[in-house]
Amino acid sequence: MSKLQIPEGYAPILGRYDTESGIKLIKNFFQDNLATGLQLRRVTGPLFVRRGLGLNDDLNGVERPVSFPIKDMGDVRAEVVHSLAKWKRLTLSEQKVLPGYGIYTDMNAIRADEELDNLHSLYVDQWDWERVILPEERSLEFLKKTVKNIYYAMLRTEFLVTERFPHLKPQLAPKVFFIHSEELRQRYPDLTPKEREDAICREKGAVFIIGIGGKLGDGKPHDMRAPDYDDWSTPNADGFEGLNGDLLIWYDVLGRAVEISSMGIRVDKAALLRQLQLSGKEDRLQLYFHRLLVEGKLPLSIGGGIGQSSLCMIYLKKAHIGEIQASIWPDDMRKECEAKGVNLI
Repeated sequence: MSKLQIPEGYAPILGRYDTESGIKLIKNFFQDNLATGLQLRRVTGPLFVRRGLGLNDDLNGVERPVSFPIKDMGDVRAEVVHSLAKWKRLTLSEQKVLPGYGIYTDMNAIRADEELDNLHSLYVDQWDWERVILPEERSLEFLKKTVKNIYYAMLRTEFLVTERFPHLKPQLAPKVFFIHSEELRQRYPDLTPKEREDAICREKGAVFIIGIGGKLGDGKPHDMRAPDYDDWSTPNADGFEGLNGDLLIWYDVLGRAVEISSMGIRVDKAALLRQLQLSGKEDRLQLYFHRLLVEGKLPLSIGGGIGQSSLCMIYLKKAHIGEIQASIWPDDMRKECEAKGVNLI
């Protein structure tokens, strides 16, 4: 029960019908704005991939993918995706997408090891996107420019939602504040990483934390990242390492920071080899995806994921992600939510 946080006196502003209408409005409008701003076209993404190709995202390296045998392929095992970080880059190559253009898709995942609370569910839905870039665009400046484009789409969507439902008031900060995870650690040396996120987001409203995955000055990373998609080890112009990060906003309903997007410039050959060595994962070089990357057969790219239910939850002022999406919750969590007016789908 300690993982469940229900604000005192919480009552949903929108009923079930308006909530469903709002979800549809947000998803349709935001993805069109995202596609226009980043020059992306929609593609169809997979729900599962074949095990052993190196295409699935292993997230923090400890989460177990849901897997199953394929009877008609000699019981070869498939895995439900955790994200499409690597699949998208392979798709850019197969479809010969030119620099400056990219793809996006609806990504649906099952994360059986997720710790369930107001923001985290077994079911994950996000817009996964990937864009081909030029060598000179592998820079912090280009990363920041892309983050701003995504945030502009968020601001436009918020305007539409509050116009359609006037009793929902806008809350997004007018711009994103950028800070490296090492700067953040130095700013709040006595706080945990999550406490630092809350502190900086409470102050700034919308924050992009740069450099997620590499060790900081205290010898620990701000958060874990797999070594084979985001580039978290290349030095940038500000004198720190990392060309990736997380976009977070302050959410008044829960009084905490909420991660909206994890994204970054992807590893090139040098960054891949370095990060596999740092992580002790050199054995991955034998996998299909990694061989293609080392052999120069995959384009340079930038990409990430944007949480669909998380974004809808914030725009519609919900206290629990289960008010936005259908999932499975512990019986005691459902009972407490029902008793306190939180209507889980």
